[in-house]
Amino acid sequence: MAQHLSYGLIAFDETQREKVIIEQLPHVRCIARRIHARVPRQVLLEDLVHAGILGLLEAVKKYDPNKNVQLRHYAAFRIRGAILDSLREVDWGTRGLRRKARRIERAISECKLRFGRDPTEPEIAADLGVTLQLLQHLLGDLHALDLLSLQEIAGDDRLSDDVLADRVGEENDAFCQTLRAEMVVLMMKAMGELPQQERRVLALYHYKELTMKKVGVLMGIGESRVSQLYAKAILRTRVRMHELLRTPSYASESTVNLAS
Repeated sequence: MAQHLSYGLIAFDETQREKVIIEQLPHVRCIARRIHARVPRQVLLEDLVHAGILGLLEAVKKYDPNKNVQLRHYAAFRIRGAILDSLREVDWGTRGLRRKARRIERAISECKLRFGRDPTEPEIAADLGVTLQLLQHLLGDLHALDLLSLQEIAGDDRLSDDVLADRVGEENDAFCQTLRAEMVVLMMKAMGELPQQERRVLALYHYKELTMKKVGVLMGIGESRVSQLYAKAILRTRVRMHELLRTPSYASESTVNLAS
């Protein structure tokens, strides 16, 4: 007798479950390819696909139609989450590299206070006590840390299993929707203040979903320079986000908006 798997109000037998998984496999590879284009070259696409398949299996196992979320949407979250979790476990950014990233953030913040504007790369390098060449090399290395930077800045980090389906259907949750909208507006404001070249890198890389190489071709610069500009844009955005969150007028305005 065929084994049945319960999904809330419905039950799939093993054949139906296998059919659902096969239908979703192309989606796994699609998501894996998009993420693979943004990670260091040593990361293998097949490793990401494997992690995504495990996420798909978990999605099919835990899917609950009572959450009013379509299976394909729920599966996409679980697939992407599993791939990103696999990258976190490997941790392409060492602790030392992360410490250096925080040092650069502090240098940017201190230089902004000192000069009353966004600092140039030579000014950041001088504050850190390193050469411009070393700073640019470090910025290129920091690209490996920033796969999730924009999502984490906007507060859209990996969610727990218990609330994932609810978050997928958050259009029914006014508070979550408002809070997320506030954070996105704040992030867009911070990004809008970036130098034009850095804004363009973020736009082409994150929103047009181009690879670093393709971004470089469009902008007429080398891939390594794109990585440097990207890392610097992320660090500047993080610094500005922290500044805005500490601004009393913004905090007051956000409280009013959330309470309304």
